Amino acid sequence: MLFISGQIALKPGENILANADIIEETHQVMQNLKSILSEAGMDFNHVVKTTIFLSDMELFGQVNEIYGKYFEGDFPARETVAVKGLPKNVNVEISMIALQ
Repeated sequence: MLFISGQIALKPGENILANADIIEETHQVMQNLKSILSEAGMDFNHVVKTTIFLSDMELFGQVNEIYGKYFEGDFPARETVAVKGLPKNVNVEISMIALQ
């Protein structure tokens, strides 16, 4: 069982955000999650639960469209919540639980 804490759009090995817009930001978050899953010998097919934190629910449609492109077949259980603030003032943060 792998618990991945919330990931934001930080570029790996740097302290730079990839957040020119919500599309770039969401792709970077998903790529960060993909890298962590890969290091554990897993992929998105192993994910059973995600939590998406958004700075504004108006972003849900765009984030959901990008998020959905990373999964094939059945989607994992998911909850999406709007929060008052996220680290480094990002717009999206995603955590995951995966099973080997």
